[in-house]
Amino acid sequence: MITVALPKGRIANQTLEIFESVFKSEFKFEDRKLILNQGDFRFLMVRNQDIPAYVVEGAADVGVVGLDVLAEHRPDVVRLLDLKIGKCRICVGTVAGKEPDFTQPEIKVATKMPQIAREYFANHAIAAKIIKLYGSIELAPLIGLSDVIVDVVETGATMKQNGLTVTHTIMQSSAHLIANKSSYIVKKEAILDLYEKIASHVNG
Repeated sequence: MITVALPKGRIANQTLEIFESVFKSEFKFEDRKLILNQGDFRFLMVRNQDIPAYVVEGAADVGVVGLDVLAEHRPDVVRLLDLKIGKCRICVGTVAGKEPDFTQPEIKVATKMPQIAREYFANHAIAAKIIKLYGSIELAPLIGLSDVIVDVVETGATMKQNGLTVTHTIMQSSAHLIANKSSYIVKKEAILDLYEKIASHVNG
């Protein structure tokens, strides 16, 4: 059996749709259940940020996770395939009409992704104080907690509604299929079979 860790929400649904197309079978989680057994697969419904831990620790053989999460956590996993779903950008945002002053001695950055933010500003030789938040990132520059934010942007609507604007794009992200390194050796045939079927579907 192959255990697959899926992120909750939209990407999980899109991933299950891929599995349904590939295996010509229905893959549906029952109401509020976190485990789905279907044929040779067990699916786990997991918080997006926790997927790397499930895969690294071997609780899941493979997982589906955003490239942004991989860039932030840098887990020791095998990256198999870009699924081309869950597309978004990681961006720098600030109050609309207020260009951030990157020449000041230190710029304050609010984000859920401190590693990505820290690396981005270091690479641009900008001294940054990183403020780790867990939600409502858009609020930070509006009340003076930070000069800018680094956050996930899909359409930009949330930023716009809160009076913010994107100033720079750090990276593009989409959902990737990853594998546990040991599982990739022990269950290589099954995992490669899964990879090939999904790759054929994704790449048309």
